[in-house]
Amino acid sequence: MREFSVPATTEVGPQEALTDMLAENVAEHGDEVGLRIQRDGRWEDVTWREFGEQVAGVAKGLVAAGVQAGDRVALQARTRYEWTVLDFAIWTAGAVTVPVYETSSPDQVAWILADSGATAAIVERAEHAAAVDSVRDQAPDLGPLYVIEDDAVGTLTAAGADVPDSELEARRATLGADSLATLIYTSGTTGRPKGCELTHGNFLFEVGNGMALLDRFMNVQGSLLLFIPLAHVLARVMQVGAVKTRTVIGHTPDVKNLLEDLGGFRPTFVLAVPRVFEKVYNSAKAKADAGGKGRVFDRAAQVAIAWSRAQDTRGPGLLLRVQHALFDRLVYGKLRAALGGRCLGAISGGAPLGERLGHFFRGIGVTVFEGYGLTETTAAASVNHDAALRIGTVGRPLPGVGARIAEDGEILLRGGVVMRGYWRNEQATAEAIDGEGWFHTGDIGEIDTDGFVTITGRKKEILVTAGGKNVAPAVLEDRLRAHRLVSQCIVVGDQRPFIAALVTLDEEALPQWLESKGKDTGLTAGQLRDDPDVLAELDAAVAEANKAVSQAEAIKRFRVLDTDFTEANGMLTPSLKLKRAVVVKEFDTEVEALYAR
Repeated sequence: MREFSVPATTEVGPQEALTDMLAENVAEHGDEVGLRIQRDGRWEDVTWREFGEQVAGVAKGLVAAGVQAGDRVALQARTRYEWTVLDFAIWTAGAVTVPVYETSSPDQVAWILADSGATAAIVERAEHAAAVDSVRDQAPDLGPLYVIEDDAVGTLTAAGADVPDSELEARRATLGADSLATLIYTSGTTGRPKGCELTHGNFLFEVGNGMALLDRFMNVQGSLLLFIPLAHVLARVMQVGAVKTRTVIGHTPDVKNLLEDLGGFRPTFVLAVPRVFEKVYNSAKAKADAGGKGRVFDRAAQVAIAWSRAQDTRGPGLLLRVQHALFDRLVYGKLRAALGGRCLGAISGGAPLGERLGHFFRGIGVTVFEGYGLTETTAAASVNHDAALRIGTVGRPLPGVGARIAEDGEILLRGGVVMRGYWRNEQATAEAIDGEGWFHTGDIGEIDTDGFVTITGRKKEILVTAGGKNVAPAVLEDRLRAHRLVSQCIVVGDQRPFIAALVTLDEEALPQWLESKGKDTGLTAGQLRDDPDVLAELDAAVAEANKAVSQAEAIKRFRVLDTDFTEANGMLTPSLKLKRAVVVKEFDTEVEALYAR
């Protein structure tokens, strides 16, 4: 199929804005718990009225500080309660939020502040403030700077004490569906990041048509724990969606404490990138192996996957149902308990999860719904959901969204989720959105006869071997990363005689694996890159990945690196996407070595 669309279930009125949903919650459900904030290891309830008062207080402070309607305000912080307060406060003041990843370098911060023309900035801690001050000369429009850890919320609230409610009402009246809500700068795997102009209407269309698909989880009885960066559009949409559906919101900034926070907050729904789900699976398997229960876990995983696959055909037979019930008591229940015990489902985005893991999680009772979208499409343009689920795909287009496959295989998208354009960059906008309103994603994919979309690779990342074979590296990379010992990998082979790969080892998984092999648990990745047992494990992982492709596309050789790809060393974007050109340049001698023998 070349094109598929689903009629919109919700339209956005011209006068609607994101601040309306909060105002409605405060007016009609003020005493209900809307959020929970973690203080001294305890989760404390915050009602919609309390949250709304904080938002109004900060908005008045921004007005008092000189922020005008339509001004851009930069916001740099980890995922925390104050992020959501500040985001809605900026909108309530009639302004535009410009999120900045808290890990961004001073050079990246300077570019975003200058390009957006930000007139104020709110950052998390002193080192962020120092970075902003160090580049003020490059951001001539920048005025006041506030620090969350220095009580930015209290400072702004005190500053705006004399601003009347009528001023906020006037500011809110300036907003409509076409008003700019946020400028989100693309990750920039190549070149300078571009600011995606997302309007209030974009967000309202996205959540209006998308949240109904997730109503089993996103509702007044539900709760959502946010832990991926709120600077990322997916987390932002889920934040807005939770306010719309009155789903209780919690935040945790540090994934190192994720399991503890999941246990304390007990969400009904989470969203994460595939790496998180891979870690959950691999950690559980490693723990089982270490406790001498590896065979039991492996069998339980096989049964979970088989049980899930059976849901898509005639349903599980009697023997499979009995086995599934047994392992639910022995294994699956413990895995669900690790997610807090109430988690019914999850959203995965940013990269493919993999069919096997998708079936595994559905089999244990936590369905992971894969979706697909970009910053330019206000997060999800397609998503799996209860009424239309096909594991291994990224679902059908959202209601009101059309998907088309171009002649060269590129996925095109159209509808109310597509951005207004790139900030102050008409050329880039014209290149991305054609005259018929189709956004050219740069991704290669397919649409099946039922409208389910499958992503097969990035248009710009397609490798062409010396023999002329086109190879999509993502298919192989996603499968390789699923192995417990693999942290990151990159497939190479453009204009080369065959496909090869560079692999990095997962430092968190190494100690348990080393112990299981009777080796020194202190050995590093650099010391293990030529270890026969490591190479044997990775040989098996490569063989498994190669099952997804033809012989001509298969990985023939690989090398283990002693350095991981991270955001800190510039190899990954803040949303954990591989900076392919940077990695290949940095490890060019390793790539050459793959083809030297």
